[in-house]
Amino acid sequence: MDGHYDQLDFVQENAPERLDVKTKLLAEIDAGTRPHVVIASSSSGIPSSQFISQCTKNPSRILIGHPFNPPHLMPLVEVVPHPETDPAAVAQAMDFYTPLGRNPIHIRQEVPGFVANRLQAAVCSEAYGIVSRGIVSAKDLDACMTPSLGPRWAVTGPLMANAMASGGGSDSFGRSLQHLGPAARKWTEDVRAQAFRVDEESAKALCAGVDEELGALDAQSLERERDKRLVAILGQRLHQGPD
Repeated sequence: MDGHYDQLDFVQENAPERLDVKTKLLAEIDAGTRPHVVIASSSSGIPSSQFISQCTKNPSRILIGHPFNPPHLMPLVEVVPHPETDPAAVAQAMDFYTPLGRNPIHIRQEVPGFVANRLQAAVCSEAYGIVSRGIVSAKDLDACMTPSLGPRWAVTGPLMANAMASGGGSDSFGRSLQHLGPAARKWTEDVRAQAFRVDEESAKALCAGVDEELGALDAQSLERERDKRLVAILGQRLHQGPD
């Protein structure tokens, strides 16, 4: 893009997830673009405050614009400002992604991994632990998600699902917390006590289970089938409109 920076109206940086690479590249983009142009990094976990140290022109227009994989299908974009990001830059980013068919969400504070990946990490950590301990096979673990939590959360999200479980209404979520709190507290304590640790034995057991589930399946065929089903699910949500 050298020599063309002055023609840009919005920048979506998609460099590898390496702090040194992003620091150097963002400094170059910041120096070359007009000062009002929003610079969005696709970083999937590194907050932008960690790689703007060399941006001297206008670091306040830099933020995270993190798409979710596979990005050509998944509508989510996490918009994450750093503490000095101009609110106008956040608004511009939200306005940029929305007409493109994306669903941008404004994450108000920087946290490592942002939100979607932190949720994913929590679920996957427990899944890894359950499989590595032999509680359930890798195949059955995935089968626990796809016909239950997966479609439920795809429609409502976890917070609304819990509120609906108590009948809906203004105090339904509070009732759900009160009803499930004691049991959930015990489950959470056990989850923490049995947290998955990436040691050689646990990793070996987990990988063996996943390899058994994959078997001789072709990765490209799996990807095509995944994309086909994602298109169907997301298309149905679009057809139904907002909840």
